[in-house]
Amino acid sequence: MSRILLPNKCDCFDKAFGSAGETVVVEELLEGEEVSCLCFSDGSSVSPMPPAQDHKRLQDGDAGPNTGGMGAYCPTPQVSGELLQQIKEAVLQKTVDGMKEEGTPYIGVLYAGLMLTKQGPKVLEFNCRFGDPECQVLLPLLKSDLYEVLLNTLNGKLASSAPVWHQDSSAVTVVMASAGYPGSYQKGVEITGLSQVQEAGLQVFHAGTALKEGGVVSSGGRVLTVTAVRSSLETALQAANRGVAAVGFPGAVYRRDIGHRAIAHLNQRRGLTYKDSGVDIAAGNKLVDMIKPLAKATSRAGCNAELGGFAGLFDLKAAGFVDPILVSGTDGVGTKLKIAQACRRHNGLGQDLVAMCVNDVLAQGAEPLFFLDYFSCGSLDVDVAASVIDGIAKACQMAGCALLGGETAEMPGVYGHGEYDLAGFCVGAVERGALLPRLGDIAEGDLLIGVASSGVHSNGFSLVRKVLERAKLSYVSPAPFGKPGQTIGEVLLTPTKIYSRVLLPILRSGAVKAYAHITGGGLLENIPRVLPQELAVDLDASRWSVPPVFPWLQKEGGLSEEEMARTFNCGLGAVLVVAPPDAQRVLRQLQAQEEAWIVGSLTHKQPGAEPVVVRNLEHSLRGGPSPGGEVEARQNSGCHGDNGTPHKRTRVAVLISGTGTNLQALIEQAKRQSSSAEIVVVISNRPGVQGLKRAALAGIQTRVVDHKLYGSRAEFDGTIDRVLEEFGVEVVCLAGFMRILTGPFVRKWNGKLLNIHPSLLPSFKGVNAQKQALQAGARVSGCTVHFVAEEVDAGAIIVQEAVPVLVSDTEESLSDRIRGAEHGAFPAALELVASGAVKLGEDGRIIWNHMGIKSNSTN
Repeated sequence: MSRILLPNKCDCFDKAFGSAGETVVVEELLEGEEVSCLCFSDGSSVSPMPPAQDHKRLQDGDAGPNTGGMGAYCPTPQVSGELLQQIKEAVLQKTVDGMKEEGTPYIGVLYAGLMLTKQGPKVLEFNCRFGDPECQVLLPLLKSDLYEVLLNTLNGKLASSAPVWHQDSSAVTVVMASAGYPGSYQKGVEITGLSQVQEAGLQVFHAGTALKEGGVVSSGGRVLTVTAVRSSLETALQAANRGVAAVGFPGAVYRRDIGHRAIAHLNQRRGLTYKDSGVDIAAGNKLVDMIKPLAKATSRAGCNAELGGFAGLFDLKAAGFVDPILVSGTDGVGTKLKIAQACRRHNGLGQDLVAMCVNDVLAQGAEPLFFLDYFSCGSLDVDVAASVIDGIAKACQMAGCALLGGETAEMPGVYGHGEYDLAGFCVGAVERGALLPRLGDIAEGDLLIGVASSGVHSNGFSLVRKVLERAKLSYVSPAPFGKPGQTIGEVLLTPTKIYSRVLLPILRSGAVKAYAHITGGGLLENIPRVLPQELAVDLDASRWSVPPVFPWLQKEGGLSEEEMARTFNCGLGAVLVVAPPDAQRVLRQLQAQEEAWIVGSLTHKQPGAEPVVVRNLEHSLRGGPSPGGEVEARQNSGCHGDNGTPHKRTRVAVLISGTGTNLQALIEQAKRQSSSAEIVVVISNRPGVQGLKRAALAGIQTRVVDHKLYGSRAEFDGTIDRVLEEFGVEVVCLAGFMRILTGPFVRKWNGKLLNIHPSLLPSFKGVNAQKQALQAGARVSGCTVHFVAEEVDAGAIIVQEAVPVLVSDTEESLSDRIRGAEHGAFPAALELVASGAVKLGEDGRIIWNHMGIKSNSTN
């Protein structure tokens, strides 16, 4: 119905409005719902956006004064697909065509405000903008990259490259306004709780806000909006309302019924379907069709990996087994899921899931045969689920097992928007005689071979996320660890290694007695699971490379050494137990495909002792030299010469075989600020001795070069030599080292090898020196520090200290007093050599450099 709206006495005739009153407006009274239909226009073609509806009135039920908009939702169910096509053709496209014909082609966003009348849609207004608050519900539903959409709009490519929108999702935004709006209102009101809203998976759009003293305050009438995207309009509204309620904004005005017309429209229009409850059977069927070829690609002997049946079949005989034992394992990927979901990087989780199960099955010596997955979510996003399962299928191919089946469970209300969970199940088989671990064969002295991890793998991520929170870093922050240019999220999502291809041939060879997967519980809890109770584990962390992520986590989280070893793999994804004669062969086989090291050995477990000891872990986490790595010559910034200027310390190695009492005296000397020596490594030919613990407590790197593992003295000495070179050693002290070094080794290190002998050389050379002195009736004995020569105890003498022989002396009492003298003589001799005051001449005699002698007084 059309009307001319004129009062009985029109003010316009009295010029009450001036020139503006010269025009009489005739309006058509329209009845219906208003909707906003926007489109992208490239000047020729239009691409409509999902229809949206704004709410202008201030209060619920469309009461109160008009505003700039108190909320919006999208899409509007009142606009069917057929009606939207009609609006596109009759309104949007015709408008753009008309402007093009007039020579002013329109390129950009075209906003059409429409009313849905009984006679059809009627245009109320056009705008050249996204609209507010419509924009806040439209853009979150845009699946395409907005930048690419705008480029296509500018370049006239919308007809061939139309934007893609999220289907089966609804967006609701609720405006929070200042108290008093749309009238006068107070500014500067503090707003809190915004981070909690975002953590709940909601978006906050700011309008009238400002920063003040590090916080957010109000600075306008319509202050901010909270937007939720969910599978249905009702759940989106509920989520947005919960988000608004979580915002601390005293006196804020907002509506709680955004989309109420649409909800009423839906309720009166039809009965409920399964999809209305949140379960989309069609989407599930689409997913199955997408993943069928992925599963088919994992077929192997014994299984053709055809999906669609009620159960999967596997033929053990066709796989070549004679007398098999079935082995099963199940696992998940923990809260690594949260990081993948936040970073929207889902594919790598498939490898994590398969690896966690397959690597467990390997611990029994089993070949992984087939895999089943369980994917559960609140609302099925087919693309996300397909990405995850694509990763699972590729990982099954890597592991050599078939993806035999799985379950996709859509459970509305159980999971939040965008959340899902994963579980995996692997079944393998092993011939009865090859089952691991072989507990009866495992013995003291067996060696441990560690295989490198790729990083954190899939355990400990709740602690990782807590450390990131403490460090105030996000997943998109540049990684302070990893490769240049990587984000924290990218490094943390590095997939877990799958070990089946590399380990199965080695396990089948019979050389491996046990294999431990370093999973939840870290180094401390996993290795004992495959060992007899009477044996303990002695690990040396200086023997393997610790990935940079672990030192960073320890430092930023303030984590103890024990916490690190109990939570994380610290660089070892798998540990093998092998007999010493097999160690080098197994190591070479592994190193052909993976990084691997001999990382420790098995010892007898003393009553009350810890089942696992990890030496040098703290030092390795602080960036100590890695195996085979170059060691920079370090200067101790706290050390000064007599004139107060910094001086370079001489790098010293100490070789031991036992308790290390002389080692302790050398350590105490090197701690002095005036010392010219820096002990950089302690090497023992025997594992687990007390001297190694002394070094570890002092923060000194240790290495064990067990002479029993080498076929010749030359091979043993060659290994010692490589360790010395690795650490850049300049002087070597033999402190109770019970091995005779070969001539080539002594010649190479001539003038750099120091030994201490419990007699006043040249008297009483060789073993049992104290017994020799007593038998000879000597009245004086003592100790001698000398350079090592090829002839035993014949090198040039550096320091001697006398010890009287008492009438009452026994061999034991004399040894005790000489040992006390050694603790003073050996450090003194080391200082003379390290400072350059003493050196060995070419003729084998001592050369004294008096300019190099400095006082070491402790007074």
